[in-house]
Amino acid sequence: MLTYIAWNVNPDIYTFNINGTELPLRWYGVLFAAGFLIAQQILYYIFRKDLKPSGDVDKLTIYIVVGTIIGARLGHYIFYEWELLLQAPGTWFISLITPPFSGLASHGGTMAVLVAIYLYSRQKDDQSFLWVVDRIAVVAPLTGAFIRFGNLMNSEIYGEATSLPWAFIFQRETDPSLLPLEPRHPTQLYEMLVYLLLFAYTFYLWKYKRATIPVGTITAVLLIVLFTARFLIEFLKNNQSGFENELFLNMGQLLSIPAVILGIVILIIGYRRKEVKL
Repeated sequence: MLTYIAWNVNPDIYTFNINGTELPLRWYGVLFAAGFLIAQQILYYIFRKDLKPSGDVDKLTIYIVVGTIIGARLGHYIFYEWELLLQAPGTWFISLITPPFSGLASHGGTMAVLVAIYLYSRQKDDQSFLWVVDRIAVVAPLTGAFIRFGNLMNSEIYGEATSLPWAFIFQRETDPSLLPLEPRHPTQLYEMLVYLLLFAYTFYLWKYKRATIPVGTITAVLLIVLFTARFLIEFLKNNQSGFENELFLNMGQLLSIPAVILGIVILIIGYRRKEVKL
């Protein structure tokens, strides 16, 4: 009987040698980009059905991509490596805006995307902030699923030791504190599954219910379900930074709580005002 899955995937697809410099093409980067490209195609479909110009998707995509990368990188420094902000300001700023973007915090990316959407929506009289966020809330979980699959290919962000039959042994582990190797929760796959189910449900809400639910409902559902799942799955994860070992809840859980509360507030206000998108 299978008691664990030996995971020894090379995170590099291919390594280019350019003038003696090795530049790896990584699964994570390819999956990250694929998630955005597929989400963009779905947004084209959504905007056509909502009778909006497809060109708006191109502009919105630029806002989202830039916001995601800068927000996720900056969030990683602020939430997990804040000491580097003071120790090497020049170094962290360069790494903030250049590949390979090592270290991304989804909570930071989420906050920056909201800012990016706000800046975009200010230029569109027929696309309010919540209207746009509702459309992004449909495709965001799908992109997140691709990113979590990239985390699996990188053998990172996994869980604590377990004896469950679907446990993974991550054979490329390099952290001495986690040796010897043990079967661990594949928390990347747990989150990936949640994101895929959430994508299916938010797409259903947009396609069949958008004329009868208040503006912001899809956004509220995304925030409540996604970050509740994140909060619970974090109990199974290894802490990403040493300082979290001293906390009652880790950083991912602490950052998830405000997101869930925000989703509940949006849902309550929307239904009280009965702002329905016709």
